[in-house]
Amino acid sequence: MRIRLLTAAAVLALATGPAFAAPVTYTLDPTHTNVLAQWNHFGYSNPFANFGDVQGTLVYDADDIAASRVEVTMPLSGLEGFSSDFNQHLRAADFFDAAKYPNATFKSTRVEAAGQNKLKVTGDLTIKDITRPVVLDVTLNKAAVHPMSNAPTIGFDASATIRRTDFGVGAYVPHVGDEVTLRITTEAAAAKAE
Repeated sequence: MRIRLLTAAAVLALATGPAFAAPVTYTLDPTHTNVLAQWNHFGYSNPFANFGDVQGTLVYDADDIAASRVEVTMPLSGLEGFSSDFNQHLRAADFFDAAKYPNATFKSTRVEAAGQNKLKVTGDLTIKDITRPVVLDVTLNKAAVHPMSNAPTIGFDASATIRRTDFGVGAYVPHVGDEVTLRITTEAAAAKAE
């Protein structure tokens, strides 16, 4: 009897495991994804801007982390500085020149394990057609079947520090800080199992 119970438990574990078996492709949910940039403004304040309407996919391979990858497009039409005047200024030629360069992109080149639920994701960030390597410190928040959609869903937080001048967005440096902290949170869903 005990052997049958153990066999049944093993079969059940195998049956429920493949929902997140390697590799799984997820589509980012733009309504639950924020890419926040923060910088210092003349020493007085540390404002934020949000790159909204983020689109992208990620492949997560829990068994072979190095096979994981992510590719993201950030339409600059969704750039939100929390003030209509500031939104226009951010999208103007002084900064992102969104009419000429409508998107910023990130494409991973290497994913490495960095501890329990921690990753280092190296990739190419492109802004205004200038591409530079960036390293994201990533935390895997959760991977489970979403209680509302019933789809396999995964969530991450990430952070990095970049320099505006590296991407041709250096207006008003050094009075407005060159160093920008990026904070990212995202949910992404895979197709439901048939």
